[in-house]
Amino acid sequence: MRVVVAKPGLDGHDRGAKVVARALRDAGVEVVYTGLHQTPEQVVETAIQEDAQAIGLSILSGAHMTLFKRVLELLAERDAADIVVFGGGIIPEADIPLLEELGVSKVFTPGASTQDIIAWVNGLRSSHAA
Repeated sequence: MRVVVAKPGLDGHDRGAKVVARALRDAGVEVVYTGLHQTPEQVVETAIQEDAQAIGLSILSGAHMTLFKRVLELLAERDAADIVVFGGGIIPEADIPLLEELGVSKVFTPGASTQDIIAWVNGLRSSHAA
């Protein structure tokens, strides 16, 4: 399974994304980390070029509604809506159902353990292998 871990937008805090990327890698997931300040277009292009099965977005800037929505729109435009989008960061509980309605598969809130994220991604891996 290949996952793109991305930091879209102007958010410059990447420690959490790097921790998640390393934990996934250590659990046997192939990870492509895009680095800071990526546009949704860059994230989607990377996911398509890398033949990723999932995109994990880390957003701490408060722009989660805009950035998740744009990534999902671009995936649909590129006939890549089968790429699963998940993420986390500083996201208010009230926004999680709205993100899920947009098509975000899973939102991890602050304090989520890397083990929870690995378990969820492993569940994706199992469903993609079937």
